[in-house]
Amino acid sequence: MSHAAPLSTDTLRAEILRRRTFAIISHPDAGKTTLTEKFLLFGGAIQMAGQVRAKGEARRTRSDFMQMEKDRGISVSASAMSFDFDSWRFNLVDTPGHSDFSEDTYRTLTAVDAAIMVIDGAKGVESQTRKLFEVCRLRDLPILTFCNKMDREARDTFEIIDEIQENLAIDVTPASWPIGQGRDFLGCYDILHDRLELMDRADRNRVGESLKIEGLDDPKLAQHIPAAMLETLKEELEMARALLPAFDREQVLNGSMTPIWFGSAINSFGVRELMAGMAEFGPAPQPLTTDKRQVDPDEDKVTGFVFKVQANMDPKHRDRVAFVRLASGHFQRGMKLMHVRSGKPMAITNPVLFLAADRELTEEAWAGDIMGIPNHGQLRIGDTLTEGEAMRFTGIPSFAPELLQNVRAGDPMKAKHLEKALMQFAEEGAAKVFKPSIGSGFIVGVVGALQFEVLASRIELEYGLPVRFEPSQFTSARWISGDKAEVEKVVNVNKQHIATDHDGDLVYLTRLQWDIDRIGRDHPGVKLTATKEMMV
Repeated sequence: MSHAAPLSTDTLRAEILRRRTFAIISHPDAGKTTLTEKFLLFGGAIQMAGQVRAKGEARRTRSDFMQMEKDRGISVSASAMSFDFDSWRFNLVDTPGHSDFSEDTYRTLTAVDAAIMVIDGAKGVESQTRKLFEVCRLRDLPILTFCNKMDREARDTFEIIDEIQENLAIDVTPASWPIGQGRDFLGCYDILHDRLELMDRADRNRVGESLKIEGLDDPKLAQHIPAAMLETLKEELEMARALLPAFDREQVLNGSMTPIWFGSAINSFGVRELMAGMAEFGPAPQPLTTDKRQVDPDEDKVTGFVFKVQANMDPKHRDRVAFVRLASGHFQRGMKLMHVRSGKPMAITNPVLFLAADRELTEEAWAGDIMGIPNHGQLRIGDTLTEGEAMRFTGIPSFAPELLQNVRAGDPMKAKHLEKALMQFAEEGAAKVFKPSIGSGFIVGVVGALQFEVLASRIELEYGLPVRFEPSQFTSARWISGDKAEVEKVVNVNKQHIATDHDGDLVYLTRLQWDIDRIGRDHPGVKLTATKEMMV
């Protein structure tokens, strides 16, 4: 088929520069779902926010679509949403937000260029936030912070900022400053643009007014803020300027400083400023590394990698959708891309972009975009797609599970179906599945206990197979690599510990740290690792 003439480099560059691809990270209940929804609202992707507080079905927001999430009110599966905001194209990748999350969350962060960290004004930095933040740190992702729920009783502003600086070892610079809190919360002073932002309490879906102010001595301030509160605001800002670092775009982009905005997502307050901050100060799509070279977003050849596979997104079709982060170039529908792992070309005929819960067939996409490619299992996590160059994007981690259980089908006759279901979840990255070399059955490994429940409910829902998980004697798993003869020795001596994962790679199942130390001592030529890159 014929393709449109290639675009000029200028168009390519302009399209890429207007993109912002980011994730929102937060502790459960800090307000991530509400914030996501308001982003979609202001981006024109949905008409009315689904008042997350309303009862019953109406509570379910558009970004949580799996049955179990609906039952629990948590986002279990990271989905991607694309929408426009002013002249920008935002690609928001939703990170699963439950308390023991899976690798999904970590992997999602390999597909974005920045993150927004949501903090609850009353609770400050919570355990989950800390974990996610560490992962962002590994990649020096730029982070913008949103301190939510300022319309409830919140802590002292300096305290919140201190806590972030102390706990996360990152410089914090205020982008806005709250005026009052709890019932007296009026709004914020926008430090970066010298504007007064007032909250509209009457209509949660409307943005309050915004007044241009000529600095803090502008008499207009007194018309809107009670004298005592204005006095406090001036004092606090003076202290903030003396004590806190000034905004520095370079430091924000290299991940060493985070600007913080204050607001209330449920009241649509502070959200637009945060979005404008992402547009103005956030990074455009960044270069990515492969095992061969660095790939720049504005190269004219298309490349991308799969960071997530989701099965059965649409209950009517037994399909899987591979989520692909485009790393370079301008993709056009119908293009043939090389699937590097198999060396075969794939014609991409029905790529989709996700506009909240709706998928739309897309004619084109650019570096930075997240595209869904429906397929029947050819695409796996970590796969690279290129226009012919053989390379692999690196840094997509696969973690050793911290919890292992045996799994059995309720009906022993259905063992084959169970195997198929487990293999699918393994490819999707929802769990590790190990086949022990001795005995029958499978051992399933996950990173957080909630995953067992998620799996059991999905296997039943999608395959009609009741299953039960039972305790395993093993507590952890390590991938085995090293000198071939040495590896064979280890395998022969430790048969009861050996299994293979769904890629056929050798795994050593351990009960105690002692097992691991012993192998290290007896077989120095063998390496046991807790992660393996999602490899071919």
